Amino acid sequence: MSMPVETIISNDETLANSGFYWRERDDVKLLAAKQLEDAGFLNGFSTRGGGVSEFPKDSLNLAGFNEDQRANIYENRRRFLRLFDGDFRLALAWQVHGDNIRVVESIEDAGDSDEYADALISNIPRVLLAAKTADCVPVLIGDPVTGSFAAVHAGWRGTAQSIVIKAINKLSEVYGTDPHNLICAIGPAASKCSYEVGQDVIDQFAAAFQRSEKYFEPTRDGHALVDLHDANRDQLIDSGVMEEKISTAPFCTMERPDLFFSYRLEKSKFGKTGRLLSVIGRAS
Repeated sequence: MSMPVETIISNDETLANSGFYWRERDDVKLLAAKQLEDAGFLNGFSTRGGGVSEFPKDSLNLAGFNEDQRANIYENRRRFLRLFDGDFRLALAWQVHGDNIRVVESIEDAGDSDEYADALISNIPRVLLAAKTADCVPVLIGDPVTGSFAAVHAGWRGTAQSIVIKAINKLSEVYGTDPHNLICAIGPAASKCSYEVGQDVIDQFAAAFQRSEKYFEPTRDGHALVDLHDANRDQLIDSGVMEEKISTAPFCTMERPDLFFSYRLEKSKFGKTGRLLSVIGRAS
């Protein structure tokens, strides 16, 4: 598989032994998961620089249509797709923090969709499934045996509804996936160091997880910091994914607004924020 890499940034100590590395082209860079790439899956977690949107100037907003001009988003996507060789089409869904899963069955199914879904699955070459995030957890999943793959958007609501587990079950149902064969990457998101939630989240996690207290660090009455990275990692393992086949990006979107959009930081301060894309697909 040929790669379109013009610059590989290898001197970032944060990524040491993480299973991720930076790829960059013409001021647009993404975070790539090496295990997925080695298994034949093109993949990447976008960053905010190198675009044409005002979030602030030159931001790579890839999906926030209600807060940006459509022409900006399409130009940003064009720039982003140049990081991948060949003619790829993005496939997206209308995310609603639920647990529905969209099956992309053909190249014609790609593009923006009005279908409500927070995970997408496919086995079609030249399609990049995309999860839109700006603090929520993106999870990319690849099955090197069947050639199927998935992109999952897991905020706290989706995590409480086990969206990752349901995506894997759907891969098994549609493509015959064995979870033991899966390779997974959990991308940048709001992490436990910054993501405070209220009692409603704590209660819903208590109903969804047998030992939900492990994901929380109390801060004040009725509030706690929540670890969505670990919650989704545990759900992957509970689904049968081997622990050594899961990579977790060492970045918090709330701590690194220089690199990533953060809904929690920016929406209240500026009234808007952009959206990142986390994508996965294969060339053939």
